[in-house]
Amino acid sequence: MSEAPIIIIGAGIAGLSTALRLAPHPVTVLTGAPLGEGSASAWAQGGIAAALSEEDAPSLHVEDTIAAGAGLVDEHRTKMLTEHAGEQIAWLEKLGVPFDRQEDGNLSLGREAAHSKHRIVHAGGDGTGAAVMRALIETAKKTSSIHFHVGWRAVDIAVENGAVVGIHLARAHEHVVLPASGVVLATGGVGQLYCYTTNPFAACGEGLAMAVRAGAELSDLEFVQFHPTALAIGRDPMPLLTEALRGAGAILINENNERFMASIDRQAELAPRDVVARAIWRQLQAGCVPMLDARQSVGAAFPQRFPLITSVCESAGLNPVADALPVAPAAHYHMGGVSINDTGHSSIKNLWVCGETACSRIHGANRLASNSLLEALVYGQVIAKDMLSKPLTQKPTKIIEPHKAQVVDVNKDSLTRMALRKLMYANVGLVRNEAKMLEALKAIVDLQRRSELSRTTRSMMLIAGMVTVSALQRKESRGAHAREDFPNLLPKAEHSTMTLTSFKQLVRELVHQDWPEEA
Repeated sequence: MSEAPIIIIGAGIAGLSTALRLAPHPVTVLTGAPLGEGSASAWAQGGIAAALSEEDAPSLHVEDTIAAGAGLVDEHRTKMLTEHAGEQIAWLEKLGVPFDRQEDGNLSLGREAAHSKHRIVHAGGDGTGAAVMRALIETAKKTSSIHFHVGWRAVDIAVENGAVVGIHLARAHEHVVLPASGVVLATGGVGQLYCYTTNPFAACGEGLAMAVRAGAELSDLEFVQFHPTALAIGRDPMPLLTEALRGAGAILINENNERFMASIDRQAELAPRDVVARAIWRQLQAGCVPMLDARQSVGAAFPQRFPLITSVCESAGLNPVADALPVAPAAHYHMGGVSINDTGHSSIKNLWVCGETACSRIHGANRLASNSLLEALVYGQVIAKDMLSKPLTQKPTKIIEPHKAQVVDVNKDSLTRMALRKLMYANVGLVRNEAKMLEALKAIVDLQRRSELSRTTRSMMLIAGMVTVSALQRKESRGAHAREDFPNLLPKAEHSTMTLTSFKQLVRELVHQDWPEEA
């Protein structure tokens, strides 16, 4: 492996957009899976939010984002996001993304939950993420300054004198250290901490674990967004039924043909995601079968408008033209992550974070639909500009020894991971309370004591523990964080922050046990 001055960990939209913006500066992109696989970006159906119509404006987009974020949205950064949205769409079009257009040639703009205007840009109906990824991958492969290392998994960040100097990598039983003068973490979210999720297997919080072990600060970990309408057909991960379906008029009913959202929120099916998700969850708790019904609103046009969903439904023996589709809430997006500043820099020198791995404070306590791809694109540009403005000359002054090969009991590792995922969905999921979360935290500490587990599983347990402790510390209900024992908002909205040291101290205080040291 040749030395590269900048390393990007992750090859989703966040990682690839950053790499392309850095060109012609040499960059190494690390991806455990082949390009286009293993990233949640390619699965994104909803689209990209951008105020492009005459009746819309970036300021209105800001207002909607702030309203959805429940008091925790950074207005300055959100203005930056919305004001740069149009140029991101133009940039992607130049790369070849075939955005959907109307007959008059103008972009076709959809509407999704909690948006006051039609401002969602799609490509191929429900295939936006895949279309964007194809264009980014094709362009990146043709860019000589971008070098890919496929099949190597980043497991830790090497830090010396408070600055990043390299990355520990693993592949099978091989372990090496790749020196770096600057690192961008773009490893995705934490959906795989839950047994019901729309996220791919790589979205297990490993980037967060690497960052916090290296000394970085994390923020707002308790805010996990559950997508209301994952298709409940017994698959892991669960296929997603895009919010654009509800934007097109699809309604939520149960097996008694009762439409239940109209009596819960004035926006009915277009209420914020947390409201819709909890309503569906309560239907399930009551023994009902919630379903998304697009038979009247979309009808025969379903296969043309939503070809990806149609294919998934047909593979499960469902016909979306004639059938209402069974749904359940699934972990979908993490508003929390590694704390970053306006330029995407973390609390550790020479470590930047982009996309879902970051806590930009733009999404607040509840992400507004279709802002995530936009954030990844805008911050890819912002981070590249910041990195290129700095003299990235940090190098290790001593040889860093790679980790020793682990002894892993594959069966025990798999069973432990599933036990953790079930525990998190049941106890630290859509509706929370102190007793259930303390029960979960004690169980996670016990799981962490098991021997012969993989580094990935231990990373998952660390971040699951931190999410749980953060949720215990927030004694209110706000956005995606809902507590039965604290149902009201506190008068002042405050962000949460946590380091590895503060986490261990809180574990000791909450369950009177020490967090087990990792091997």
